[in-house]
Amino acid sequence: MLFDLKGRRRHVVQAVYLLLAVLIGGGLVLFGIGGGSLNGGLLDAFKGGGGSGGDSAVKKRIENEKKQLALNPQNEIVLKALVRDNYQLAAAKVDPNTSQFDKDANGDLQQAALYWQKYLATNPKKIDPSLAQTMIQVYGQGGLNKPAPAAQAAEVVAEAAPNPNAYLQLAQYATLAGQTRKAELAGQKALALAPKSQRSSVKALLKQYKTGGAQPTSTTGGGG
Repeated sequence: MLFDLKGRRRHVVQAVYLLLAVLIGGGLVLFGIGGGSLNGGLLDAFKGGGGSGGDSAVKKRIENEKKQLALNPQNEIVLKALVRDNYQLAAAKVDPNTSQFDKDANGDLQQAALYWQKYLATNPKKIDPSLAQTMIQVYGQGGLNKPAPAAQAAEVVAEAAPNPNAYLQLAQYATLAGQTRKAELAGQKALALAPKSQRSSVKALLKQYKTGGAQPTSTTGGGG
């Protein structure tokens, strides 16, 4: 979608951008998030070819999913598919030079957010953490710039896979959302989970978040 490359070069580009999607926020360069957290996010943007032909296929899929949803508005599988497919359309509108969403992607991001909220409204037994990771990119500063729902999604990710990286991400967005208590608890958790050799760096990052010196960076348009 972002590139129309073939062979080894295409695989290299995909690998690079998948790695960038993991490195969300200044603190995330310290630790690694499991690759499974990106399923349904940037990974989906590389499926099924690129260009207008790929967009057309995704749009047709969305129309079919909407028809299925009309028959059963509580269908979690269809709602999740609609989130991912609308995000995929948005990801196809990322400027490869800046890794930021183009203005044209805003409508797709809004649709992804709409179906995410509908999905949450079904009260799933377990919220899909990979979908939540996608929503961090949707709600991030490079996307819709809504820190409160971004923090909510980040909390889902952190609870599903507790690691310093995930809790640093949660601390960032909770701070931006003015959720002081949640940010403090996330920071404490990040420190507790971090290796001793890296705790001083984590403390420095958390201090920067409080003073506004470290904002979540946007990778592939996301606000991770």
